[in-house]
Amino acid sequence: MKTFMEKKETVNRKWYVIDAENLPLGRVATKAANILRGKHKVTFTPHIDCGDYVIIVNADKVKLTGNKIEQKMYYNHSGYTGGLRERNAKTMIEKYPVEMVERAVKGMLPHNRLGRATAKKLFVYSGAEHKHSAQKPETITID
Repeated sequence: MKTFMEKKETVNRKWYVIDAENLPLGRVATKAANILRGKHKVTFTPHIDCGDYVIIVNADKVKLTGNKIEQKMYYNHSGYTGGLRERNAKTMIEKYPVEMVERAVKGMLPHNRLGRATAKKLFVYSGAEHKHSAQKPETITID
């Protein structure tokens, strides 16, 4: 029996919506990363971008467990001397909820060309509305 290998021309892509309201950030990110990567499909091929599109809504209402809201830090560096910027999770969730969720999902994807291409299929919105209703996305519940 031969092993099945998906071709990038034959990939069928679907659209999924994840409502992140009152859900832990890590649970939402892992579910989104698995769908983006295509690991939920029978035809998963590691070296092909065979994943689906993911829309995450209510990013501003995502929950962090434990003391992460005060202790978890996010770092950026401009490349210049003294250009390190630090923000804690409380600041991120108040001012930049979309970036916080995107960082969590992108950190769970491969750190190469395939991961960058896969991350382009992720759409995060801080409110409950999204502009992809024409694609007829399916809603996914996370338990």
